[in-house]
Amino acid sequence: MLFEPITLPCGQTLKNRAVKAAMEENMADASHYPSVGLKKLYSAWAHGGVGLIISGNVMIDKMAMTGPGGVVLEKHTPLDAFTDWATQAKQNQCKAIMQINHPGRQVMKNMGGKNLSASDIAVDIGKHSNLLAQPRAMTNDEILDVIQRFVDTALKAKDAGFDGVQIHAAHGYLLSQFLSPLTNKRNDEWGGDLHNRARILYEVIQRVREAVGTTFIVAVKINSADFQRGGFDVEDAISVVTTLNTLSLDFVELSGGSYEAPAMQGKSGDERTLAREAYFLEFATQIAEHAKMPIMVTGGIKRRHIAEKVLSKNVDLIGMASALAFSPDLVKKWQKGNEIDGFVPNVQWKDKAMTGLANMALVKRQLQRMGKGKTPRTNHSPLLSLILDRVRIARLTKAYRRWIAVD
Repeated sequence: MLFEPITLPCGQTLKNRAVKAAMEENMADASHYPSVGLKKLYSAWAHGGVGLIISGNVMIDKMAMTGPGGVVLEKHTPLDAFTDWATQAKQNQCKAIMQINHPGRQVMKNMGGKNLSASDIAVDIGKHSNLLAQPRAMTNDEILDVIQRFVDTALKAKDAGFDGVQIHAAHGYLLSQFLSPLTNKRNDEWGGDLHNRARILYEVIQRVREAVGTTFIVAVKINSADFQRGGFDVEDAISVVTTLNTLSLDFVELSGGSYEAPAMQGKSGDERTLAREAYFLEFATQIAEHAKMPIMVTGGIKRRHIAEKVLSKNVDLIGMASALAFSPDLVKKWQKGNEIDGFVPNVQWKDKAMTGLANMALVKRQLQRMGKGKTPRTNHSPLLSLILDRVRIARLTKAYRRWIAVD
């Protein structure tokens, strides 16, 4: 089943069900366009056998970044580098869509820029909380501006040659902050009951679809649950997906967690036990029963038999991220009959925040190696990788602050 094609509601056909899911890369050039290394990385994935590539975060506002070194695509951004990026990602009959995002409150304090959210609730990651900016509640005009920015970026992605976009409403980023009752304390039309909290997401989807037309892929990534007590949960996800059925989506990717509860790395924040692989399959199976569009599940998948198991549970697409950072051609090997298992780093330190950063650092180190034409390695030191990543992030942060000051 993994290597069967699938035709999405918009009419575009994927050659198989394997998807390179989004990862944080921090590999933009000095102008925050796709770098030469980033294009080389996506070429490797395109030749690696997946049917669809979803890009890492592309930011809709240069003043609101998930991290330094991120790609930014705004209304007036020149498209040459993006067109080349799309071309590299679409080799080997691979489709490529751009994940578009706004971080909201999940912004590091030393980045500067905008620190906005549904409400003025700060991120709580214990002793490391002071590293993140204190957000303020968005005004109605700022909400409308964000909606328009999603539309503008989607149109630019289409003009650059991408096959579609994925609207990121998971992992505690801005749209997810509106969905969660823990971070949305508003009493206007954008807050209160779930329908109002989801209003911004519905508006973004409708406006994007109207702008890009019916044959462009429009997908959404939402949490199956936040994995925090009192947060957005499976029942909420079912309700949202039921409404999304009416909005001409091509697929919904189900993930989970946030900076506070990094379930996307297999770490629950509310003591629920996540599977060792395909973390969110149990929750996705419940949600898929209510979905009329294709469903994609991401979360630690690294073995073919697990991928096939996921697809047998009323799921249409399987997303792979970290495993493709260490083996970009893993899917091609599977298709040739090699049942090799992929590798996903699993650092286990007492400090959960540092554990998450170390796992991400190990992954990003491999992405950078591939961007230089080198082969990924599985034996890097987590501690050294984290130190190198923090040094690199500090350098990129200084460069970003100079960029926004001059631009």
